[in-house]
Amino acid sequence: MLDVLIVGGGIGGLALAQGLRKHGINAAVYERDRRRDDRVDRYRLAINPAGSRSLRACLPDPQWQAFTDTTGRPGGGFGFLGRDLRTLVLVEDALMYPDDPDPAERAYPVDRHTLRGVLLDGLDDAVHYDKTFERYELTADGRPTAHFADGTSATGDVLVGADGINSRVRAQYLPTATQRDTGAVGVGLKLPLNDDTRAWLPARLAAGMNLVLTGAPHFLFTSVFERQKPVGDDYLLCAFVARNELFPSRPERLDGAQLKAYITGLITDWHPALRRLIDECPPGDVSVFPFQASDRPAPWAPSRVTVLGDAVHGMPPAGGNGANTALRDAALLTRQLSLAGTGHLPLPDAIGEYETEMREYGFQAVDLALRTLQQGMMSNPVNVGLTRGWFSLCDIVSPLRRLTFGPSWAKISAPRRWERAATLTS
Repeated sequence: MLDVLIVGGGIGGLALAQGLRKHGINAAVYERDRRRDDRVDRYRLAINPAGSRSLRACLPDPQWQAFTDTTGRPGGGFGFLGRDLRTLVLVEDALMYPDDPDPAERAYPVDRHTLRGVLLDGLDDAVHYDKTFERYELTADGRPTAHFADGTSATGDVLVGADGINSRVRAQYLPTATQRDTGAVGVGLKLPLNDDTRAWLPARLAAGMNLVLTGAPHFLFTSVFERQKPVGDDYLLCAFVARNELFPSRPERLDGAQLKAYITGLITDWHPALRRLIDECPPGDVSVFPFQASDRPAPWAPSRVTVLGDAVHGMPPAGGNGANTALRDAALLTRQLSLAGTGHLPLPDAIGEYETEMREYGFQAVDLALRTLQQGMMSNPVNVGLTRGWFSLCDIVSPLRRLTFGPSWAKISAPRRWERAATLTS
């Protein structure tokens, strides 16, 4: 039986642990957080059909049921708005993700903290906290040994780096793989949705997802999260994204009130409701995220060490594909290691096939995120005018809307060959 060491207890690493244990493979997760509840990030994620499909493949039935039970209310579409709150075009839900009878082929709004709790459920004996990874070495028989800052170590058959865009596993395993500053920074904010805020919030902002296009090198994304059960703790996620030069050189040193003040200075000509939205977000729920992206590395020879998620194909959150791609990695690596564990593939071949496929779809997602980011910050007056005009035409002519927007959601989440094969054999 294989023993797999996973460095990093984020969404991708935990999904991999669930998938491996579901297939009878020993998996241990080593997480630098000191305890289970250290992470307090409570932001909405959009799980697309690729993410749903991957979660269904990795999760045991009780956890899959818990996932579907704790998702947010669907619906609302995706609106492209002007800074005056005029709707340029509204893309309906059925166009983004056509309804499917299979729950694993649907899109879901989820709370990141809640999803992580679902992924942790049943892994109490597998997750080791307060384990900061420092380095690995290979034993005489080629097995990896991970060394941690507290002086402990662990040896397994495979070591997986799921430790984020600043991955220490990747830095040692693939020292020539680099990441770059995208030139943009994002500020996340949350507005509680209650009777008071709903009383003044414009109806379009209180529904679905929206992108406020400004014709300036900054934009605002909003997304509603309303729980189906348990009821309560609803919120509007906001992400203000701007070019680096519009903020101080070290924006992470600013507190929530200071970050809001910088945003306020940039949106003086926005609709009063948008300015109020920023003003009423509690400062304690404001965080800053410098946007980085991984450079596409040259192919490498497979070994007993590999990487997944942001550790290899980190991307800005524009388009919402980071978590979905990490989940897809977890499902594919689970499949490949299961084939190795049952003797159907030699271990190096299993990992090599995973890495080849992962590089293809992973960096497709990176490229899409970068294009989406640049489109949002578009400030050339001619391009901005043409885009607004086309969006307004699409809002009137449904075939144009379908042609323009349908592929952008469908392509990135469409089943790949191995996913279709898994569906046929399940």
